[in-house]
Parts: sequence; C-alpha cells; structure tokens
Amino acid sequence: MSETPGPAGRRTRVAVVFGGRSSEHAISCVTAGSVLQAIDRERYDVVPIGIAPDGRWVLEADDPERHAIRGPGQLPSVDASRAPVTLTRTGSGAGLVVSEAAAPPRELGDVDVVFPLLHGPWGEDGTIQGMLEMAGVRYVGAGVLASAVSMDKAYMKVVLGAAGLPLMPSTTVTAREWAADPDAVRKRVAALGYPAFVKPSRGGSSIGIAKAHAADELDAALEGALVHDPKVLVEASAEGAREVECGVLETLDGDVETSVPAEIRITGDHEFYDFDAKYLPEEATELDVPALLPEDTAARMRELAAQAFRAVGCEGLARVDFFLMPDGSLVVNELNTMPGFTPLSMFPRMWAATGLDYGALVDRLISLALRRGTGLR
Repeated sequence: MSETPGPAGRRTRVAVVFGGRSSEHAISCVTAGSVLQAIDRERYDVVPIGIAPDGRWVLEADDPERHAIRGPGQLPSVDASRAPVTLTRTGSGAGLVVSEAAAPPRELGDVDVVFPLLHGPWGEDGTIQGMLEMAGVRYVGAGVLASAVSMDKAYMKVVLGAAGLPLMPSTTVTAREWAADPDAVRKRVAALGYPAFVKPSRGGSSIGIAKAHAADELDAALEGALVHDPKVLVEASAEGAREVECGVLETLDGDVETSVPAEIRITGDHEFYDFDAKYLPEEATELDVPALLPEDTAARMRELAAQAFRAVGCEGLARVDFFLMPDGSLVVNELNTMPGFTPLSMFPRMWAATGLDYGALVDRLISLALRRGTGLR
C-alpha cells in the first residue's frame, strides 16, 4: 500500500499516545518525551495524547522535558486533570474531539496515524491495536495478534518454540494454582533447578521480577510477581550468560533488517538488569554498542532475531533479547514489540550504531504505518 499523507494543505497528523494503565506508565511517558523531542515538526503535525493510570484520555502537554525522569522516585505521569479527548470514527477515518468544562466539544481534526508508545498491558498487548483497527486508523508497530503473543511471555515461548527457536526451560504458574496447591508449584519449579527467575508473564521493564537463588526464596518471589500479574513465568536462570540484544525493523518494501547487536553489562550492586539499572542514569550499567562478539555469533544472532520477528507475525519494529551462553550458544529470552525509546534505551542506540539515527528511526516507523492499512493483511 502506498504512503497516505495528510490531505493537501496540511502536514500528516500523528497522535502520540502514551502513559496507560500498566505498571510501566512512567516509562511510557519517558519514551513519549524522547519521541516528541525527535519527531520532525516540519513533516508532522503532532498531537500528544496521554492515558492516565485510571484510563482517562487527555490532551497532554507537548513538552518533552515534562515527561522525563528527574531522579529516584521522581517519575513522570500523565496529568489526568487536563482536557479529556476522544478518538471518534469519521467518514475518512478517525478524528480527535476535545471536551473542556463550560465549552462545546472542540474537534482537532482527522488523525492520519497513531504512534502508540504504550508499554505493558492495556497498550502493548493488542488492546489498543484492536481499538485502532476498529476505528480504521493506521498505527505504528505490531498488530493485534503479534502484540498479544509477544506481551505474554508464556505464550511467546509456545510460538517461538514451535518455530524452532532456542529457549530457556520454564513453567507457568497462575494465582489459582498457587493458592490451590503451592506444593505442586514448588515441585515444578524445583525440576527447573535453582537459581530461577520469577517474572510477571505480561509485564515489562523488569517490574516485579525476582531471582530465587534457592527454594526458600521462591514463595516471596512468586507473591511479589503475582501482585503485578495473576500469571507468572518461572524460568531457569541462564547462569554465566551474557545479555545481548538485536533490533529488527521492517523495510519499506516489506522485508526485514536487523541492527548490530548490543550488550548490557551490569556492575555494582545489581545482580540482573532490574528497573533502576535500566532507567536511572546514575546506576552502574555498562553498554557495548555494538557488542564485542565474534562475527559468526553476531551474524547468527541477527538471523535468529529476524526469525523470531517473523514467527510471531510482527510488524514495524521489535527488539529481540538473547542470552549468549558460556558454551557460545544463543538462547532467545524475549521479543518486545514496543521497546523503549528513552535516552538510555538500547533499541535506538543499536540503530544509531547501524546507521539510522533517532529522527530517521521515528520517521521510518511512521512511514511504515502510513503504508500499511488496517484490517486483515
């Protein structure tokens, strides 16, 4: 499908949607701040739409600095007191209507494309993608199925495993199973061996993740993860492995290309890549972009990343995370359909090292969305 710009006489209108109801609300705001700063204002008319933690949609401030992390405990959030905004179906697609107290509804005009910078459930999991499909508006990134499968780590493993991709052994635990028969759960986890990682199945940004070094730490780790998700993935720890990542992008002709790999090295008091290590600038995290890898290993990683992208039916972009095991083998950890775009995020860094800078990356994603229609494809 050819690119569909805005009508003659105006720029293409991009609604940047961020915030959301998940525990990754703050990180979504930070990502949006970076995109708002980088997007080409000469090409695009930008409308920032915030989704408050309670689900309200508002017309947010077009102010990148307001959406930045200012330090530990100083995380940004969507201002729910701002004017409510509604996405409505129009004859030509979808439009935005602002409702303000003591004033008639105000139309902002048609939306040509939505850039959903939402992380976690109620955004990255196919929910907003389904809404946008129903509204008939183009959007950046993966569709409904790929978003849903990739958000749920347990189902993602089923799909990637069926495609023959190498994975770490794991088991899934539901809140109901844990409440009904905790001993059976403990036995299943023991079969994986310790240490083991306990993760909310549909979470991100390392929120709710814990490492159970032995059986006596499992209960607390499960209880902590279940706070965030009634379904939890328990996975054998990739002891001694290096954490490496690779970016994937669609090309304008429908093929895929991969970035140079990057490596995350955790130092200081962090045993794994937790929330603070990911997002707080003063934390001790060392990044190698590109990763220092043998050529054949890097080539194999890029091949596996593209294979994972295709296996889940992804579109637009993805970041594929790997473990490089001590024996030199590669194991897929997970696939993220909306990786972070913060100043510290690996996805834009990898593409910059590959030759596509931040602004060009944002432009590529919008162009891909404009070329792709909604509906079955």
